[in-house]
Amino acid sequence: MKSQSIRKKLGKLSCSLTSALALTGTVAIEANAGSWQYNQALGGFNDVHIYTPDSRSEIGDGKALLVVLHGCTQSIDAFKTANLEVAADTYGMVIAVPDAMNKAGFSCWSYWQGTKSRSSGDYKNLISLANTLSGDASRDIDANQVYIAGLSSGAAFANTTACLAPDVFAGMGISAGPSIGTSSNGAISTCESANVTSRCNSYAGSYKSEFATQIASIAHGDADTTVNTCYNEQNANGMAGVYGVNQKAGSQTLSEGATRTAEEIVWGDDDYNRVSMLWLHDLAHAWSGGQGASGSYIGNQSINYASYLGKFFRDNNQRVSRNQAPTIDSATLSSSADRIVVNGQATDVDGSVVAVDILAEGLNGTRVEIAATVDGQGAFNATSPSVADDFYRLTIVATDNEGASNSPPYTDSVRVGPPPPPTAPVLSDVQAQASGQCVTVSGEVVDINQDAVSVTVDLGSSQFPQPLPAAVNADQFQLTQCDLAGGDYTAEVVATDTGELSSNETVSFTIDAGQTSTLDQHISAGRLDYTNYANCYLEYSTAAFRLDEVAVAAQCQWQDDDASCVGPMQTCSNGQGGSDGGSGGDGSGGDGSGGNGDATCESVTAYNYYHKVGGRAYSTGNALAPDYFANGSDEAMPGSTWGLTTLNQQQGNSDWSVGDCP
Repeated sequence: MKSQSIRKKLGKLSCSLTSALALTGTVAIEANAGSWQYNQALGGFNDVHIYTPDSRSEIGDGKALLVVLHGCTQSIDAFKTANLEVAADTYGMVIAVPDAMNKAGFSCWSYWQGTKSRSSGDYKNLISLANTLSGDASRDIDANQVYIAGLSSGAAFANTTACLAPDVFAGMGISAGPSIGTSSNGAISTCESANVTSRCNSYAGSYKSEFATQIASIAHGDADTTVNTCYNEQNANGMAGVYGVNQKAGSQTLSEGATRTAEEIVWGDDDYNRVSMLWLHDLAHAWSGGQGASGSYIGNQSINYASYLGKFFRDNNQRVSRNQAPTIDSATLSSSADRIVVNGQATDVDGSVVAVDILAEGLNGTRVEIAATVDGQGAFNATSPSVADDFYRLTIVATDNEGASNSPPYTDSVRVGPPPPPTAPVLSDVQAQASGQCVTVSGEVVDINQDAVSVTVDLGSSQFPQPLPAAVNADQFQLTQCDLAGGDYTAEVVATDTGELSSNETVSFTIDAGQTSTLDQHISAGRLDYTNYANCYLEYSTAAFRLDEVAVAAQCQWQDDDASCVGPMQTCSNGQGGSDGGSGGDGSGGDGSGGNGDATCESVTAYNYYHKVGGRAYSTGNALAPDYFANGSDEAMPGSTWGLTTLNQQQGNSDWSVGDCP
């Protein structure tokens, strides 16, 4: 047996047991999800969020890599809720989201400043990041499948970087970006004419020949009023000029569900599309995350652009082998005395299956490698050496004549020896993670009898009165539920087998529903003010967005998901916090007021604006610098909008007067 070779293949591809064996195939199976690493210092950047899927790319040798660059005023945290994981898991693509080191303007990637060279600033850092990640063998990244994308300033910077280093980046995804070499003035509304073809070729220098196999996707929301939509065609035509390809006739409509669509136009030859241009329907200035996406400059009106990129890159990358890996069509597992017997069928559509390797792992820690016999049609059979009585998980890997192996590997289970007495499934590591109005309940479930039939989660909510079924993969279960009302929850997780034996665990979590409104509505409700108006408007314009109330020291502040749009410090709306220990009178409505009173008089101290919101005052004059007057008495209030004024009201009198209670 070629023990070392088999161990290498199985070690790279197998899903090993962690502690015990799991449920049978009667339970619904969902593909393994990957995991995030946050704020990694890598490749010259201090903070990089990295998502690594369990899957590998369907082409080439390993996972793909997509580096995604944020836009102006946009935190890299916004991409945590941009549905990047969907693309990563589907296309076997590692996602890296770096925070720019050399920011300009409104925390933009400085595409209009500095020297455009492979050895300068963040261009150098991005090349280093890509090479560091693809050069780390433990990450299993195919260096021929390294791509870069970005939004707005990040898009222009990504385009420039891909032109500087076409040997490193096999493709690019440019979303709502000004053309390379344009000025900062061209980023807002104005359209600057740019010879993208000439500039990109100039940036590449001696690496120009690498454009022969590079590909590009250019995208823009058709409702974008921030960055001029003229750049979409200018950039697409420019990159088509770099690659020397012609536009193909017609266009096609892409859809995600019933309402999310985009129009695609492509340039290329008979075999591959080299450039695509997307019009993302109904999308304003944002990264298009598809259904369920949210966050600063993250839109959900059109398709998932990262998923589109995953497919576009997979289908058109010319730097990798197109050999298709073999598949395991079927496998039958059984035991005979103290041996494991396997029979099955493997298929390779563009070659032949030359080897099938099997790894058996038992609950007691036994690991047995088994080499199968394969005939010319891909039928295989194998018998293990003598093994101890145990429950075994088998991982089966087929390899073709070009060295490609099936991924993910085929897995199944078999018992050697008599079954144990009936035993209820065992739950462990049960946890709940709340994000916005969503919760994910997950954990481990083990059933040594192989007869578990379900894992359910009762959220203890009137919204969902019945237990919800969790998805189960091997010994892991997970349920994600969104649209939960705010409040404290205690969920009960129940695992049940065919004999109706069950076990249960409980886990608690809190949902903070926040408030979703337009900018003007947030201001009217007292959650925001005009102090931070420019940042909020630049980020959201007239679209509705969510704010959460965050406790800060003894007071509270309403913030968006990355704290780039925030309101003033004020009394917490739940009546706790505040400089005077809580609000009184109208202050209980969350308008930022603090007050006190007795049986005959009530006084409230607040900014003039919040007196107006609370109905104690009114204003006249310019909306940005109004004069304020107390309701009823019409007494002038000093300090305009952010003047801090005390008003009092006598019992039985509707008038408010300036000053404390007498």
